[in-house]
Amino acid sequence: RLLERLFEEGVRNLHVLEAMRRTPRHLFVDEALAHRAYEDTALPIGHNQTISQPYIVARMTELLLGGGPLDKVMEVGTGLQERAKAVLKDINIRNVVFRHADGNWGWPQYGPYDAILVAAAPAEVPKELLNQLADGGRMVIPVGEKEQFLTLVIREGENFIYQQVEPVRFVPLLAGAIRS
Repeated sequence: RLLERLFEEGVRNLHVLEAMRRTPRHLFVDEALAHRAYEDTALPIGHNQTISQPYIVARMTELLLGGGPLDKVMEVGTGLQERAKAVLKDINIRNVVFRHADGNWGWPQYGPYDAILVAAAPAEVPKELLNQLADGGRMVIPVGEKEQFLTLVIREGENFIYQQVEPVRFVPLLAGAIRS
């Protein structure tokens, strides 16, 4: 039913829909909320963090893939990193590297990135993330404080094209110190 709802809401990329079908979303939330994991709603995961609603996850992913296949992707705003590490290990996903740091700064030593997905909202797009985007790369990021808009940023050389996609509501992207 979730896939039908996503399709009805406009998600058309078959690779995205298949990834949503295969992802065991219930493993990323507390056991008490596992029965709600496939509802199209954001859910709390603790420490004032949330797992985004499936539609937004699918929409953001579809926007990133709109430029073609991706090789190197950075996600900012994983939420609870230790839980994510454990779940990815359990489901045998091994091509992910983690870092707990201030998401506003990204991870320059691994860049440039074909795509950057930001799952928390800064007041404005951090310049450091723009600098880590490869030429032709795409970033999907919720931007704003009181009013937030999902924004697609496409890099063309030294120019950045911004496209507001739709209103959203995300937790704020918080500044913080780097912790290894």
